Amino acid sequence: MFGKQKLLFYFALLFAAAALTAGGILAGAQRSEPGDSTAPAATPTPPVDEEEEVIKVQTEAVNVLFTAQDKERRLFLDLKPQDIEILENGKRQSIVELSRKIDLPLSLAILIDTSASQERTLPEERSAAIGFVESVIRPEKDEVAVVSFTGDSTLEQGMTSNVARLRRSIEQVRFVPPSGYIGGNVVAGGGRIPGTPPLSGGNQAAAGSTAIWDAIWVTSEEILGPAPDKTRRAIILLTDGVNTYGTKTLADSALAAQRAEAVIYAIGIGDNFYSGVDEGALKKITERTGGRAYFPRNEDDLRTAFKQIQEELRSQYLLAYEPENQVLDGSYRTIEIKLTNSELRKLGVRLTHRQGYFAKIARKD
Repeated sequence: MFGKQKLLFYFALLFAAAALTAGGILAGAQRSEPGDSTAPAATPTPPVDEEEEVIKVQTEAVNVLFTAQDKERRLFLDLKPQDIEILENGKRQSIVELSRKIDLPLSLAILIDTSASQERTLPEERSAAIGFVESVIRPEKDEVAVVSFTGDSTLEQGMTSNVARLRRSIEQVRFVPPSGYIGGNVVAGGGRIPGTPPLSGGNQAAAGSTAIWDAIWVTSEEILGPAPDKTRRAIILLTDGVNTYGTKTLADSALAAQRAEAVIYAIGIGDNFYSGVDEGALKKITERTGGRAYFPRNEDDLRTAFKQIQEELRSQYLLAYEPENQVLDGSYRTIEIKLTNSELRKLGVRLTHRQGYFAKIARKD
């Protein structure tokens, strides 16, 4: 008898628990639809794959730094969001921010051509580069790396805010004569500048060559690519623009710079005894990345070029937009910023920016 009563007691408990559970579910369903007394019980949804969900809904804003100048090449500093539009792959996008981020940290790489065509101009280049570093660096905020190149690229100084170290690294940059070279009071058979190992590997036979595009590519990939996200990244390139060696093309180096979100400023300088300056190549590489090419005729012009680069770096606009195409597939997408203000077009205002970017790739972890 005791056993039957106990069994009935257990059944009663189970029935009460089931009723309470059902009531709780029903109450929960009713609470989710206030004012609708006839709402059906909620239908359970299948579990969502968290990784797949992140990939689908993740929003990645695209940041584009650009410069505005009037027809006299003076910086134009009064743009408003309604004055411009941005196109990605030819389609208009929604701008979420337009501002002048003058306080953003700088991550810069100074690339110095040390091939034969630069032998007589290197002293002026070193002096102007040191003056630039001393005036542009804000301690504990900005950082600069120094790379010299011939057929190979050598890291003279990694990213640092230490002005004294940067000064020493620039001062030690010297012309690298190729094996067998005799001229300019240089003994034949010179070697590589002592210092850190070359970034791109190579050999002494490459010393008499100029691999500009290789130098830009390896700097973008290995130095500026890993730089902190919230920085303005730029390459200051001192060369005659005559590429005679290497495995990378101008297009390769432009894409690498765009991938690193780096602007290239070129200072075209060289010894007229050689091939002169390839202005076309330097204009092309700078235009593709949103920079500018300078062609100084003397040391004063050289210092002016560095000063103008500094002013541009401190006066850039930051435009942010959320692309309509949210697929994180690593694809290359073109960018075009256009003036919509007809009055500004009449004033000859010109916008300079990189021509594209690479979408991020969705993380699988």
